[in-house]
This record gives sequence, structure tokens and C-alpha cells, in this order.
Amino acid sequence: MRRRLFLQTSLTAAAGLSQLTPAIAGNVKPLPDPKPGKLPRWRGFNLLEKFVAGKTGPEPAGPYQERDFEWIANWGFNFVRLPMSYHCWATPDPAHWTELDERVLKEVDQAVDFGKQHKIHVNLNLHRIPGYCVNPPAEPLNLWTDERALEAAVFHWKHLAERYKGRPNREVSFDLINEPNTDEASYVRVVTALVEGIRSVDPDRLIIADGLQYGNHPVPNLADLKLGQSTRGYLPMNVSHYGASWVPALKDAPPPTWPANWMNTTWDADTLRRVEIEPWQKLQKQGVGVHVGEWGCFNKTPHDVALRWMEDQLKLWKSAGWGWALWNFRGSFGILNSDRADVTYEDYNGMKLDAKMLALLRNY
Repeated sequence: MRRRLFLQTSLTAAAGLSQLTPAIAGNVKPLPDPKPGKLPRWRGFNLLEKFVAGKTGPEPAGPYQERDFEWIANWGFNFVRLPMSYHCWATPDPAHWTELDERVLKEVDQAVDFGKQHKIHVNLNLHRIPGYCVNPPAEPLNLWTDERALEAAVFHWKHLAERYKGRPNREVSFDLINEPNTDEASYVRVVTALVEGIRSVDPDRLIIADGLQYGNHPVPNLADLKLGQSTRGYLPMNVSHYGASWVPALKDAPPPTWPANWMNTTWDADTLRRVEIEPWQKLQKQGVGVHVGEWGCFNKTPHDVALRWMEDQLKLWKSAGWGWALWNFRGSFGILNSDRADVTYEDYNGMKLDAKMLALLRNY
């Protein structure tokens, strides 16, 4: 989509956003029946109410909000990924890893019900699982080497399998471990144990595994397990994470452009195709469905740069037939309350809406 068409689409969408009503949800297509070898082109967002326990995350830990599901559906999307920390419903103390807070888990049940009501697929992900999280603090035991951690991880996934047994795969799926960073043999061993635990309870549940190297590298040795796999869309990092305090390597990086220069490489749409698309297309030939579980651009990247980079990503994924989930919906990567300094926001039910970003997403 060229710049003139993009601007026309943005203005048209912005003019009509305030007219969206729940009646639009009645025109949403029924959710497709997914298969691990061919995942639907789900399009949506990550919702963060269970991302961390307590009040320290992007969203305070608490119930998921039905209005998010309603708005997401009204805007034409059909997918949410729920990256969750087990600390929300269990203690980090290994001695008590299997003691679960039913009150919190019922809030997850409610989110699955919201998805069914609004025709949105709900993908449950353990962002923090007993023994591993990509984010600090480190877990007390190591999932990749400690059998106690693996036993607890299997317990948590078996419990979730029991809760949602009987729910069709078009409504809910499982994403096992967020952004693993270990060797392939250890990862395959752990994933195999988790899959066996889930399938001992619910043999037909749709299961998705993140790629290795923080989700970026496909894992061919998981193909025989009949899983989908989830990739990422954050490259190059100096565009997607410019100004992010949790990425020290970018502390003194100059303001990004698109196309970009990163790690002595010129990054443009062709580079993205070679690095992010083609390796995963080889995996697809092994009968593995692919979905982009996370992607997005932090609010310090200039807005025009962010949108150009996002559009190139979206074009590639649409051409590949892949769906995606933006990180996040509300927050510094999202379309609502992102606090960008260079955006003229619209008011949308008390939220600050990035209408141009929303128009771009809806177009792909």
C-alpha cells in the first residue's frame, strides 16, 4: 500500500471509528477450526492482565476486561494471546508449586468465555512457567535441567488441560513456553513432556510451541509432535525496541530509520523475508503451521518509522498466509494509551487511540 492510499485509509478509518457499535460483532465470521499443520490467519493482540503478578507489569494483575474483547472483535480481529505468569495463581516457592489459587484461575476461565462470546480465539501462554521465564527474576529451579521444575510445569499444563477439556480448538489453544532460550535437545525434551501431559488429559488439544532463540528460530525436531509453532516479529531490534530501558545494548543507539542499519546489515523488506520468513517456510513444508505470536514497536521509535516497518512486516505475513498478535493492545507497543510523543490521539471511550496504527492493522 503506497503512502497516499495509506493516508486515505487512515483518514477514512479515523472518521468512522467513533461510529463502531457492538452490532458490528454480529457480522464477524465464525472462528475457523485450526489444525497444527495449518494454523488460521488469526489476527489480534496480546492482553497482559496475567503477564506478571501484582502491580508491577504493564497492566495490573486482575481480571481480563470484556470491553477489550468487544472492541477487538468490532474492529475485525479474531485472536488474543494471553501471556501469563504462574505466579498469578501459585507461589514461586517450589515447595508449594502445585497449590493453585482457584479464584485467579476463574479469571482465566472468564477470558476464555469472553472469547467464545465475541468470536475471538484465546491462546493461553505460560510466559512464566515453573523453572523458566525470559524476564527477571530468575526462577528458583531450572526447567531445562531440574526434574522438579519439569514435573511442576507438567502439572500446571495438565491442570489447564483439565479446565478446558471439551472446549473446541477453534475457541482455545495452548502456547507452552514463552521465548525459550536453551539448547534444542533440552527444549525438545521439555516440550515432549508437556505435550504428553496435556494429551494424557485432552488428546486433541491444539498446542503451539514457540521457536528457539527467544522465539525467532524454527524447531524442526518438534515436527513429529504435531504442534503449531510461533515465531516473532521484532527484528531489527534497533527499530522495534529503540529507547527500551530493558535492552541495554540499544542504550546509545541513534534514532532509527526504515530501512535500517543494524549489526552491520541493511534491513529492509527483503532482509525481513530472508531472516524472518524463509526459514519458517521450510518448517511449513514439514507440516507445521506458523503464527506470529508477538511483534510490535516500542513508543520511542518515531511513529512514521514504526508504521513503515510495521507495514512491511504485515505485507510479508499476509503473503505467507500467517496470522499475528501485536504486543500489546493497551500500552507502550499498542494502539491504545501508547504514550507516543509524536501522535495526535483520538479519544475512544476514554482511551487514547492511535487511529493510524489501527487503520494499518485492519488493512492486513
